[in-house]
Formats: sequence, structure tokens, C-alpha cells
Amino acid sequence: MPPRNSWIFRRCLVPGKWLDEPGLEGSDKRYHPLLDAIVEYVPAPTVHEGNTQILITSLDYSNYIGRIAIGRLNRGVLKDGQIVALCKKDGSIQKNRLRGVYVFEGFEKAKVTEVMGGEICAMVGLEGFEIGDTVADAENPEPLPPIAIDEPTMSMVFTINDSPFFGQEGKFVTSRHIKERLEKELEKNLALRVEDTGSADSWRVFGRGVLHLAVLIETMRREGYELQIGQPQVITKRIDGVIHEPIEDLTIDLPEDVSGRAIEMVTRRKGMMQSMEPKGDRMILRFEIPSRGIIGLRSLMLTATAGEAVMTHRFMGFQPHKGEIPSRISGSLISKEPGKSIPFSINNLQERGTFFIGSNEDIYEGQVVGEHSRPGDLVINLTVTKKLTNMRASGSDEKMRLIPPRRFTLEEALEYIQEDEYVEVTPQSIRLRKIYLKEHERKRAGNKALSVEE
Repeated sequence: MPPRNSWIFRRCLVPGKWLDEPGLEGSDKRYHPLLDAIVEYVPAPTVHEGNTQILITSLDYSNYIGRIAIGRLNRGVLKDGQIVALCKKDGSIQKNRLRGVYVFEGFEKAKVTEVMGGEICAMVGLEGFEIGDTVADAENPEPLPPIAIDEPTMSMVFTINDSPFFGQEGKFVTSRHIKERLEKELEKNLALRVEDTGSADSWRVFGRGVLHLAVLIETMRREGYELQIGQPQVITKRIDGVIHEPIEDLTIDLPEDVSGRAIEMVTRRKGMMQSMEPKGDRMILRFEIPSRGIIGLRSLMLTATAGEAVMTHRFMGFQPHKGEIPSRISGSLISKEPGKSIPFSINNLQERGTFFIGSNEDIYEGQVVGEHSRPGDLVINLTVTKKLTNMRASGSDEKMRLIPPRRFTLEEALEYIQEDEYVEVTPQSIRLRKIYLKEHERKRAGNKALSVEE
């Protein structure tokens, strides 16, 4: 049986039992060749001689024990109750007593009395630590070179759900609930930032892209929160009097026969090709593209490649602004009246555009129910029923053929909305809506924006 302090844990796949123990029959033993190969071919981490030294590379949070520092012990031994020095990135040093050390076994943390060099461990009891700080020996502290975290590149407005359907599906709907949840997320989400907007009901949340913030929103809705999200906005900087924007290194793995179309889509969004490498019947394309050019690109790319494209991107840095990028030119179909969507009305309005809702669904005034086939928004009434009489004529009653509605995932909805729209997120529904639900309020806001521009 391997020791508890070994670098390869065979316990991780079957909780409570070592895979070498007798009594594990059948499918449990199919992991043995994999684990034997890991032990044989994966080198053990290099353990240096010297005093305690561990770089904090991640963090976690618990409602019971507070913030938890995580890192790999570079050298020395770490013990429960040990007094250590926390070396900050600004050069200051403060002493703390550890109130617990943990090692990872599978998806769980197991409390131990000591940790040997080379282990990835978690520490409780440190005060005021950040990513990049070093936990070192209390008598002779030697800090490691600090690491930096990529700064946020995108922001969204989080606000309370004030639609006519608020509170019907979620348990946490007030501004206090949302604020406390965002503050809790800051304890363990490294790249997240939250700023006040001057309103008690909304906050501007900064993250590392649409996906990063979409994961947070999806987690909150599964926990029972209701909220509304504004259009993603890219963060810009003014450097030496020139506006700079975040640039991403984009890699696309896709079939060779659709590579031309993909190149055209990316270059239209100010992407610059860096390389093109064939790999069998597929092609690996690398681009430098502004972060705002990636917004909405994923769904278009999957549609153009029949779902076969694989996209990955990472932040590179800030470069001068690349110019305007074409955005969605089609308008929205907006509900005029609250009620239920009537199949008769949807059938008569299908020529106007693509619908996002099906028949007999609850809708409210100001809800975005579809995409207009032309530029500009169109207000429509989906609650009109057919006028019935006791007279029937041959051929007057045609069978309705309703086109299936287009359903958005959360990420697709965030990428789709315009500047004057919100995504309403509840535990069971994702809806699109105008910020101003009343038509006269939207016209007034539009006239005000035009006067400001002039």
C-alpha cells in the first residue's frame, strides 16, 4: 500500500478503500493499468531542501472555517498549529498560526497533522492573504517569486429582476440577496471584481469573458436566484493617450473544408491570422482577435461548421483599438400586451421574423419574443385570438404550421442582446426583455440618447 504522503493517491477513485485492497471485484480493477502507468511514467515533483516554503496559487472559501489558501509545498514540512510567516507581494511580512492543514483525496479535503514536501495542500488560519503570497518559515522567511492573475477584460451589469414575472420561480430575489451572493463569490473567484453603480439595485461585475461570468450566473440560478444581466461590455484602457483594448489568442480546430468560411468570419471581426496548420482532415487556425470580437462568435462558428469547430482562447494583453466590428443589424420583436402567446397570432406573424417563444407561453409587455427580419424593433401583439362565428366555408380554415422557436442557452442569450436589453434569468427560465418595458418609455430614452450625442 502506498504511504499517505505519496504523490499518487490510489484512493481517489473508490472513496474509503485503496484499490490494492482485497474485496474490490469486477470493474473496480480496470483502473489498475492506468494507475500503474501513472506511477511508472509520471515523474514525482522535485522536493528542495530547506525551510518551509509554499506559494499560494489558489484559494477556496468555507462558511465554517473562512478563507482557505491552496498551494504546493515547495520544501520543508507544514504542521497543524505551526507558526508561519506570510510574505506579501508588497514586501511586508506577518506571522500567523495555522489552524489546520489538509490534503486532497479525490474531490474531498482530508485533515492531516503534517504535510511533506511536494504535496498540494490547503491551509486554514492565514489572515489577509492573496494569490502570489508565500507562506514561509517564521524565523527565516524566504519568499518565492510572486505570480500575477490575468485582469478582467469584460463587464456586465447585474440587477434585480423587476419584470412582471419576478418572484414566481426563485427564492432569492431582493438586492440584499444578490449583493451577499456576489460578496461571497469574491472570496474564492480570483478574477472577479464587483463595483457599485450608484444604484442600490444593480452592480457592475467584471470577469475574464462571457463564459467566466456565465458560469457564475448559471450557478446562481441553480441556487434559486433571480436576476437580470445587461449586455457584455469590453474593458478599455487609455495608454499614452491612445485607447487600448484586450486582445485574445484564439485557436480554432475545425474540418478543412469549412476553414475558409471560418477565416472570413474571424477577419470580419478584426482577427489577424497567425498560423494555419493541417492536421489530418482538419485544420488548426490561430488568430489574434479583440475580446469584443469573440462575443457571439462561438454560436456562429458552430452553425457554420455543423457543430464540429472547437474554439479556445486566452488573454494576451492590451493593444490599440482595432476599429468598429459589425454587430447584429436585425431588430427585435417586442410583445405589446401581457397574456399568453396565441398560436393564431404567431402563425400570422411568422413572416416578420424568428420567434423565441412557443405557443401558449406566458409573456409580458416589453418582452423580446423574437428577432425581426429587418433592422429596427417591431412591436407586435401575440395575444390576439381568432374571431369565431357559426359560419364555416370550404378552404377558409387552413391548418397552421408553426416553426419551432429558437431557444437560447444562457451564454447565447448574453451574446445576443443589444445595449437596451436585459437577459432575465430565473431557476427555470431565460427570457429576453427591453430595459424599458413601456413603448413610450423606450421612445423617450431613445430621444434622450440622440440629444446627448448631438
